[in-house]
Amino acid sequence: MKLLGITLVIAGIIITIFSGITLLKDEKVAKIGDYEITRQEEQTVTWPRWVGGGVVVVGVVILLVGRKR
Repeated sequence: MKLLGITLVIAGIIITIFSGITLLKDEKVAKIGDYEITRQEEQTVTWPRWVGGGVVVVGVVILLVGRKR
């Protein structure tokens, strides 16, 4: 339980600091014989900052409950 709590606290802090990530996605446009035409498209994934705070709180609760046992 202690490892899970610490992991959640660290993940929550990272989620709070970084409010989103940008991914590059390769998309096939056309294929002619042996040749392929592709393009890269940026895809942004975002989440609200309160999610990171919630994950930190859950991690702290798990750490405190694990300590009482």
